[in-house]
Amino acid sequence: MVWDRIALILVIIGALNWGAVGLFGLDLVAFICGGQMAVLSRIVYSLVGLAGLWCVSLLFRERNPGEAVA
Repeated sequence: MVWDRIALILVIIGALNWGAVGLFGLDLVAFICGGQMAVLSRIVYSLVGLAGLWCVSLLFRERNPGEAVA
C-alpha cells in the first residue's frame, strides 16, 4: 500500500535523524529546516511522529501467505 511505504520512508528519516543526534549531536531536520522551532521542522517532526503511529499498525496486520512484504 502506498501509505505504508510513505510511512516507512518517514520513519527511516526519523531514525536517521535520531542516529545523527545520538552519534554526532546534530539534528539534521533542524539544521536543514532552520532550527527546531521553525515551522517546517515542526511539520517534519509531526509527519514523522504520525508515520510512526501508522507503522505500529503494520505489526498487527494479517498478511496472506502469498502476499509480498512491502
